[in-house]
Amino acid sequence: MSNHSSFFNRRLHSLLGVIPVGFFLVEHLLTNYFATRGPAVFQEKVEWIWHLPFLLALETVFIYLPLLYHALYGLHIAFQAKNNVVNHGTFRNYMFMLQRVTGIITLIFVGWHVWETRVQVALHDLTSRELTVMMHQILSNDVNFALYLIGVVAAVFHFSNGIWSFLVSWGITVGPRAQYVSTWVCMALFVVVSYIGISALFAFHNPEFLNQLAQR
Repeated sequence: MSNHSSFFNRRLHSLLGVIPVGFFLVEHLLTNYFATRGPAVFQEKVEWIWHLPFLLALETVFIYLPLLYHALYGLHIAFQAKNNVVNHGTFRNYMFMLQRVTGIITLIFVGWHVWETRVQVALHDLTSRELTVMMHQILSNDVNFALYLIGVVAAVFHFSNGIWSFLVSWGITVGPRAQYVSTWVCMALFVVVSYIGISALFAFHNPEFLNQLAQR
């Protein structure tokens, strides 16, 4: 692969990780966060999304294809990368290593999550109520809950730290001070978005969640 082609692919990989894949991650976690207000509110948000015109086309163009490219090229980067944590244990070297590790964890988690949810909805023509029950059943299992917790935190870290890399690679944060500030901004983003995602998991995990659904 030529240097020019590699430069272009890395730029595109970085961009797609933020727009639209990263934006979709945040939107998806925000939608799930409405479960903290009860199953009825969550169902309402799901129904709104499902009734968007040309939903499958939008998902394919703005989610599945960018995610596929980002994942495949990300794997290429991960297995080509040379981590320097042992010899050069700097903060950024650790972030570099964790970006690759969380990328692989996220890829496995996303594949599993899509199969358990989106694919099952399509195969069995599930209603929003049935999806809500299914999510509660999945996350009521303590092992699944722990795996989802790891997956969500890994995905959010990969996204947040990826923004830092995106800003550098696109020449937005050039100097050391700008990169230092963006580090703290990305760390704050990681904490906030992780809180949103984890709160949603606990909402679905709550034994009372299904009772609220049964009362409707």
